[in-house]
Amino acid sequence: MESGWLSVEQVAEGLGLHVRTVRGYIRSGRLTAVRIGKQYRIARADLDAFTGQPNPPEHPRAEVSAVVELSGVGQRTADRLATLVTAGAQLRHDRAEPLRIQSIYDDERARLKIVILGDPATAADVLHTIHSVWESENGMLES
Repeated sequence: MESGWLSVEQVAEGLGLHVRTVRGYIRSGRLTAVRIGKQYRIARADLDAFTGQPNPPEHPRAEVSAVVELSGVGQRTADRLATLVTAGAQLRHDRAEPLRIQSIYDDERARLKIVILGDPATAADVLHTIHSVWESENGMLES
């Protein structure tokens, strides 16, 4: 099992238990979990405490989460910007913590949302790229 947040299914598979058993542990308070919408997520540290595993020492780290919302963006510009940002993130594969980017385009509102998760320096680079592209195309955006 990977570090970070785990689903109930991942925990059940890793422990060789049924999903209902894991949910029962969560409901009874034996296993700490966070409810996100209709799903539970279990922190690796909480699973380690539940199973009696020693917690590995964590290295200090910082992570940024940012949501950029651009309105008045046409489909073609949104596709180009999302591709540029995603491709740029893939080029940064040498980092220990990968940069995660999700883009969502709402055609009815002509709005693009870009969600960025990663280390501060890399996230800043992505934000700078978005800003540069936005500034250079702001006068030429499609309606």
